Amino acid sequence: MAQYQPRGFSMLPPAVKHLLIINVLCYATYYILGRQGLFDLNYWGGLWSLNTGNFHIWQPFTYMFMHASLDHIFFNMFSLWMFGTVLENYWGTKRFLFYYLACGIGAGLLHLLMPGVHLTVGASAAVYGILMAFGMMFPNERIYLYFLVPIKTKWFIIGMIVIELFEGVFRSYDGIAHFAHLGGMLIGFLIILYWRKHPFRRI
Repeated sequence: MAQYQPRGFSMLPPAVKHLLIINVLCYATYYILGRQGLFDLNYWGGLWSLNTGNFHIWQPFTYMFMHASLDHIFFNMFSLWMFGTVLENYWGTKRFLFYYLACGIGAGLLHLLMPGVHLTVGASAAVYGILMAFGMMFPNERIYLYFLVPIKTKWFIIGMIVIELFEGVFRSYDGIAHFAHLGGMLIGFLIILYWRKHPFRRI
């Protein structure tokens, strides 16, 4: 697979930077206006199930910029920065952004097929796609769980898949969209398989 590696390494490349800004602005709007009862951005931008009557065509895109709480957005944005920065430097901005959005939108569309789901928000599905890409691109790279325990990326990704499957099947009541996470990983896996079979040109 022919790879494009731009010169230099940016700690905050353009796509990651703008994704961080958009997500933070959306959460700030939701938090400030929502608390005052003026406008609930998550209601309009989140992904509603088809059977609720609240679904709109833009939601499979906008839901990935909505977040429910401060810790929700913090962990998603931290993961986006930590792993997305490496991938954007490795792939280039346009290809990285295409991949990120494809994982998020694809997972959102798959999530609509799940029964019993009402409102879904968060960048987690796209971020899980980023984690899958990082594991496939750098399988033997070591990351540190809780900043202490070293583990190879490939084993970390496999462990995450197992945990998400278990949680999705046996703890579907916990309010977390586990199968959306898996959907993001699946879309990312398929995209990278395609790229490996069809070496890409620069976008």
